[in-house]
Amino acid sequence: MNTPLLVKIGGSLKGAGGLLDELAGYPGKLVLVHGGGPNIGEWLTKLGFETCFHEGLRVTPPEQMQVVEMVLTALGKELAAGLSQRGRKSIGLTGRDAGLLEAKVLDPRLGRVGVVTRVSSGVIRSLLDAGLTPLIAPIGLDSQGALNINADTAAGAVAGALGWPAIFLTDVAGVLQDPKKPETRFTALSREETKKLLAENVISGGMIPKVEAALASLERGAPWSAIAEGGRGVLQAVLNKQAGTRFA
Repeated sequence: MNTPLLVKIGGSLKGAGGLLDELAGYPGKLVLVHGGGPNIGEWLTKLGFETCFHEGLRVTPPEQMQVVEMVLTALGKELAAGLSQRGRKSIGLTGRDAGLLEAKVLDPRLGRVGVVTRVSSGVIRSLLDAGLTPLIAPIGLDSQGALNINADTAAGAVAGALGWPAIFLTDVAGVLQDPKKPETRFTALSREETKKLLAENVISGGMIPKVEAALASLERGAPWSAIAEGGRGVLQAVLNKQAGTRFA
């Protein structure tokens, strides 16, 4: 299958070789969105900043935003270089580039944390037409400068703008009835079923923002989305409905 895909990946370079091999070998078009939370936390600590979270989002005072942007930009360049070395010409971007991700402040109490208001999908399509795979760091832009955006929600916004399926790669097999039992994976969920599982706390913790982003991508125009465990062959397995949890 050559289905074009939006894939959200983690930002860690540890053990990234296998994932880069998987992405580089995919025969269809890809747009990638990456995170970088652990790396950001490491650099903030090195520079003497305190890290705080509120409901899963990193509180980002203006004085920390430059560090966040520096780390995410560098990560994107490294990941893009790794893909290019494997034969898939890639370009590391942030939402600053060509006004790619316009955003607004999510909550003033969180500092420079934003939510995407507009995606310049034409920029992305131009890069794809040029034979490049865009790898986007979740930095948005408002009239005051850069904003830190949750990578899952940024990925959902980009997928919706492109009208492409979105796959959110993580470290679990998908949405599970029992978090300790991978065999209890839901293979497919409707929006109504998903909202019921959220209300019943079957979906909890770190899975909540991923599921909410997967649903948001549908609302924005993605035909379907999925959450799956990263690994060799995962993209084709998700396309064949043999892996992950699909939302539609």
